[in-house]
Amino acid sequence: MTAMTYDTPRAPHPSVRLTRRGRTLIVLTLVALVLLAFSLGRTSAGATGSGTPVARPTTVVAPGETLWAIARRVAPGTDPRATVARLTQLNDLGSTPIVAGQRLVLPR
Repeated sequence: MTAMTYDTPRAPHPSVRLTRRGRTLIVLTLVALVLLAFSLGRTSAGATGSGTPVARPTTVVAPGETLWAIARRVAPGTDPRATVARLTQLNDLGSTPIVAGQRLVLPR
């Protein structure tokens, strides 16, 4: 005698449908994760190995002093134009003039 096997009908697998709201949620989640990773990368890139902030040298602008004069004073052996550009960038000066008594961060 041969044993008879019966195939039992299986329930069909429900297909997964992604709605517009679901796609939007996935995209927004991925964007948030990328922004978070970028933010954490920038934070860790600016940190030092010891975790303490590095003190930058500064100077106080004297009456009548110009960026050019400061650049020549702090970096005498280099091109003053490059030092002026770096001073402008470090201190976020843009086109604003410096004033006497203003504290400027100096390049290293």
